[in-house]
Amino acid sequence: MHFLQNYVGGQLVPPATGQYLPNIEPATGQVFAQIPSSDATDVAAAVRAAEQALPTWRQLPAEERGRLLVRISELIERDLERLAQAESQDNGKPVSLARTVDIPRAASNFAFFGTAAQHFASETHFQEGVALNYTVRHPLGVVGCISPWNLPLYLFTWKIAPALAAGCCVVAKPSEITPYTAFLLSELCMEAGLPAGVLNIVHGTGLAVGQALVEHPSVKAISFTGGTATGRHIARTAAPLFKKLSLELGGKNPNLVFADCNLSEAVATSLRSSFANQGQICLCGSRIFIERAIYEPFKQAFLEGVAALTVGDPQEIATKQGALVSEAHLTKVLSYIELAHQEGGKLLSGGQRVQLAGRCAGGYFLQPTVFEGLPPECRVNQEEIFGPVVTLTPFDTEAEVLDWANSTEYGLAATIWTRDLTRAHRVAHALQSGIVWVNTWLHRDLRTPFGGMKNSGVGREGGLEALRFFTEPQNVCLKL
Repeated sequence: MHFLQNYVGGQLVPPATGQYLPNIEPATGQVFAQIPSSDATDVAAAVRAAEQALPTWRQLPAEERGRLLVRISELIERDLERLAQAESQDNGKPVSLARTVDIPRAASNFAFFGTAAQHFASETHFQEGVALNYTVRHPLGVVGCISPWNLPLYLFTWKIAPALAAGCCVVAKPSEITPYTAFLLSELCMEAGLPAGVLNIVHGTGLAVGQALVEHPSVKAISFTGGTATGRHIARTAAPLFKKLSLELGGKNPNLVFADCNLSEAVATSLRSSFANQGQICLCGSRIFIERAIYEPFKQAFLEGVAALTVGDPQEIATKQGALVSEAHLTKVLSYIELAHQEGGKLLSGGQRVQLAGRCAGGYFLQPTVFEGLPPECRVNQEEIFGPVVTLTPFDTEAEVLDWANSTEYGLAATIWTRDLTRAHRVAHALQSGIVWVNTWLHRDLRTPFGGMKNSGVGREGGLEALRFFTEPQNVCLKL
């Protein structure tokens, strides 16, 4: 039994309450660790530690801050296998996915922002013969970072790294459902020599820790990734306090497959974009619209691919589909499968909980599930399920599919499959999505802005957008 600790002021410390919460392995349904049940007292201590570290950290040259971040990146790479095993145990995802995606991308986050801050240029505006204006970007100060459970270390570092690179000090809250790799990151930061108080990690629930962090008057900004309802609550709390907000929220992403696509590539990638991480990625394309001329060939090939997705122990190399993150989440996803039946959907594949033998007998496993025949306006096609459930829908015209694609309250990501470059540009510009992939999915360039439109969020992460978020611009005007 592991007892995790908070990371405050450069040290691992128990929660002020002395209380702990069970940490359950999704693949077995068994408790394997205890996490701190922290509260506002722990948050206050973390903020004090961050405030004490801030004057020195913000004055440190970007090159020196960057060197420490790159060192953390190197330690993550060194411990890749240990971190991948921990992520799989904590989240239920196949260890192969954690090994090839989650942990390498966490290392990349620190490496990228460790060097990006050195190339963060300020602006100048010369008024001929009158004045010179130049813009300085100062670190905001102490900031809060709140990350979700689906990509625990990957998204945790996605927020922390740019904040530290910009010269801020951080109080971070990982999800209480998947805290293990955040705790291991604490140990790596200590080994890397990160100064005490620059990064503080407080474990606990959203109600006890997240709320205290959002409310704290010394926290100048909140970067949050999670559900839209929680983001709305954070915005209501933070707005009267005039905190900066970056909210990366839900998605109900469309996948548009035109008849002139490369069918084999479209099917193979659509399988990934539907069921990667058991569909528990905000960027998954859960609504697949296929031009009618290729609907039947796409459906046949797609279902053959679904049948080959092995559901099993996340630790086994052959496993393609691991466990859902919790019993409560499994129950939620199953309720949407029942709703799909009620709304008139035809079940093409899956739809049942999977009972495994051996150590995973109590795990939260679900078959990859495919429906057709559901109208675009039904709840299953409008609400975020966040699980391995997708719908197939034929379309006849570009205007029709664009109307359906844009019909939800969300606007995070979309995918287009076509060989027609003119159509690709035209459709991409018409989609109400912050991210559009053409003939690919989840292709990552850390320099690009990441975020959604409509109810999918506020602001952008990634690249210079992240560094801008964690800084305050100041204009200096010199009369000539």
